[in-house]
Amino acid sequence: MAAGLDEIDRRLLDELQHDADRTNAELAGLVGLSPTATLHRIRKLKESGVIRRIRADLDPALVGFPLKVYVTISLARHTPKFERTFYEALRAVPEVITADVIAGETDMVIVIAARDVPDLQRILLKLSLHGAQRITTFLHLEEIKPSAPLPVLRAPDET
Repeated sequence: MAAGLDEIDRRLLDELQHDADRTNAELAGLVGLSPTATLHRIRKLKESGVIRRIRADLDPALVGFPLKVYVTISLARHTPKFERTFYEALRAVPEVITADVIAGETDMVIVIAARDVPDLQRILLKLSLHGAQRITTFLHLEEIKPSAPLPVLRAPDET
């Protein structure tokens, strides 16, 4: 099994992905463990890095960020030092909500949450000043499937 997860770990992870606001006692009842054993398992899952964080999922528009923009970036140079410096600059931009290095015609894809078009322009200028050579934007229009929980209930050997 992946990361040494048993059936109870997978059930806990599934429940937490669907509602991380549950109390420890509620989780314990759902997976058939005592609250102490449940707390111990969750701590182990956090310490091992399986659970990376627990946080609130906000509606960007309702907190003042109505523009969601997908951006592909090609870097000006591809040296380890240049890439490291660019990645640090990228991490320092709070409106960049995700950033991934990818394989293909471009170097990375990021997602920006912006207040308006001038805000987006400011962010893109900042990225270009740090070494983004080619920037292509794609305006998000409609969410078809929100970020979904990982299908952890299916054991790794099940296909």
